[in-house]
Amino acid sequence: MSFSNLGLSDKVLAAVAATGYTTPTPIQEQAIPHVLAHRDVLGIAQTGTGKTAAFVLPMLTLLEKGRARALMPRTLILEPTRELAAQVKENFDKYGAGQKLNVALLIGGVSFGDQDMKLSRGVDVLIATPGRLLDHTERGKLLLTGVELLVIDEADRMLDMGFIPDIERICKLVPFTRQTLFFTATMPPEIRRITETFLHNPVKVEVSKPATTAVTVTQSQVSVGREAHEKREMLRQLLRNAKDLKNAIIFCNRKRDVAVVYKSLQKHGFSVCALHGDMDQSARTAALDQFRKGELPLLVASDVAARGLDIPEVSHVFNFDVPHHPDDYVHRIGRTGRAGRLGAAVSLVSPADQKSLLAIEKLIGQPITPLENAPVLSAENTPSDAPPRTERGSDGRKPRREGGQRARSGRTSKPRKPDVAEIAAPQTPSFGRAPIPVAARDHHSEPADHSHLPAFLLRPIRARG
Repeated sequence: MSFSNLGLSDKVLAAVAATGYTTPTPIQEQAIPHVLAHRDVLGIAQTGTGKTAAFVLPMLTLLEKGRARALMPRTLILEPTRELAAQVKENFDKYGAGQKLNVALLIGGVSFGDQDMKLSRGVDVLIATPGRLLDHTERGKLLLTGVELLVIDEADRMLDMGFIPDIERICKLVPFTRQTLFFTATMPPEIRRITETFLHNPVKVEVSKPATTAVTVTQSQVSVGREAHEKREMLRQLLRNAKDLKNAIIFCNRKRDVAVVYKSLQKHGFSVCALHGDMDQSARTAALDQFRKGELPLLVASDVAARGLDIPEVSHVFNFDVPHHPDDYVHRIGRTGRAGRLGAAVSLVSPADQKSLLAIEKLIGQPITPLENAPVLSAENTPSDAPPRTERGSDGRKPRREGGQRARSGRTSKPRKPDVAEIAAPQTPSFGRAPIPVAARDHHSEPADHSHLPAFLLRPIRARG
């Protein structure tokens, strides 16, 4: 099967050929003919399956006829995050280069004035996040009565982010006769209800069962202690000892933890950037650009970056925090092992994460195996960003401050255990294009012995096909 058999126009086929693609992915092969036939489509597909092109390419073909009117977009694409919306626009710019289509982006962090100006000129394709779209409609600067085709992308992510009420409002503002394309990776009850309400006799296209993980991703877990500084030390050791690691995304559950991990890695000499929802749009865009270009090979992110972002050739994903929702695990590790390439995902699991880990293993239908002989935190080496310990006198009591008061902080120190595994940092660590200086080296003078490390951390990540 080739793209020429799907019914796409000559202009679109030429644009696809110019990018070097010759064979459609399963979701593209199944969905594109139905979109061109003006059928509603319910697409169930994991990220990294070519889903975006499955609706962009047929939309470009359908939009070759007709013209846009002021304030009334012809088609509407809803995305849960600004980054995903910008990524879809990039697809239209790439595949629609030979067409004179007006494509507009309605996202937060950009002035209303510039967006109003684009809408007033007439828009063929409007790509928007739900909140900003409703802002424009409520201000009377946008009419949805001319929408011929509605795309709801990453619907389960919309549910997680609380956008379902907004989606229902928007669906009632567009014409009843519009064509609807609905894409999701999972089908929780609320998403099923939405599809039954707003889709009309849809064609169901499912290219992999919900909540499956790519077979090209090696999944493993590493046990860590309860303290946050222990997790940060383990993460640094894993990064330093991952030979030929090209780049990696490190996921945290909370925005404030993104900032802490980012500062910790930066302090220890790693080339790193951060991405979370509280950053302004220009900072978020700059961080993604630096990571995509390989200028900064480490990206610390919250789940705002987990879904749908197409970042080519991510070699590793590290779950600094085990996600609370099992679906988020699937989407996080979907950043690696894309398009047939090999990838690796490592989760740092504390005792408090066991319940979440079991829920993830139940969802994906397989165990996440321990990383054998993983680097173990040496009890002799307190991490440099750990809270300082309070020294005690020979009688085991805390020393008195001036004025006779005893120091308050710190518990009684337990006797230190002997070293369990000494991990010496590589002498010349290389990390993609940007070398990572090692700020703190092990105090041992013997040559580094990596024979005890798992093969997963030492083997190169090979690109296939």
